[in-house]
Amino acid sequence: EIYLYSVPIKEAPIVQLFLGEALKDEVLKISPVQKQTKAGQRTRFKAFVICGDSNGHVGLGVKCSKEVAGAIKGALTDAILNVVPIRRGYWGNMIGAPHTVPCKVTGKCGSVT
Repeated sequence: EIYLYSVPIKEAPIVQLFLGEALKDEVLKISPVQKQTKAGQRTRFKAFVICGDSNGHVGLGVKCSKEVAGAIKGALTDAILNVVPIRRGYWGNMIGAPHTVPCKVTGKCGSVT
């Protein structure tokens, strides 16, 4: 209901209160990134985390930090703050409740030049 009015949520515990224990998270990728300085290279870690409740809400968070644990923690907080409802539809025939993410699909067959 709070998403109907596009009100931004600024604190992660509020989202956790609304979605409850159903909120799950998963680390998608951790990649080292480097910045060239006069003294050499500075290595930091970039973490991508996704979280959702498996019932139509999903959020993606990205964070870069000096340590892996700090990057994961910050990305998780960012993902929780970015949770949005997903509109679901049908794939193929309309049997049961809407269960897939609707999207446009284009393609070609035959010789592609």
